[in-house]
Amino acid sequence: MEHTLYRRPLPPDTIAFSSAEGRQLFAEALARGGLEGYFPLAEQFHTQSDPAFCGLGSLVVALNALAIDPGRLWKGPWRWFAEDLLDCCVPLAQVRERGLDLDELSCLARCNGAAVELVRASAEPVNLANATLTLAGELSNLREQLTAVAGVDQAPGGCAVATPAQY
Repeated sequence: MEHTLYRRPLPPDTIAFSSAEGRQLFAEALARGGLEGYFPLAEQFHTQSDPAFCGLGSLVVALNALAIDPGRLWKGPWRWFAEDLLDCCVPLAQVRERGLDLDELSCLARCNGAAVELVRASAEPVNLANATLTLAGELSNLREQLTAVAGVDQAPGGCAVATPAQY
């Protein structure tokens, strides 16, 4: 158990969502009308099935929240995005070994029906910090956008995380 991870603490400059301060910030944003995108995202809650599937898990949430039809079966009669269906750009075995970079995440979003805009904070292709990936799709008959913000986790067992948010 010495080299394992369980509930890593948040960095000191972050606020836990379930804390009193986190709940207050949520209530304030809700009162200002700034959480319209939260509810379609929350309905799609998904826990990644593999430590290296950070990007795949986030993309599953975004594609399902945007109500993009995968056009193929998930299980039984259901057409639904799941990590194992996101295999058009990079084989899942490779993703399991090394995760995804932002270009690969963009490719996966595109080949699964999302309109994609990738913006980097730096011209350096390896710099994922402060990069954004905007996905667009149909949601409630309105054109909605979800932005996945990528950050780099340098801790052991970490990976680049794309967190869907609505802007």
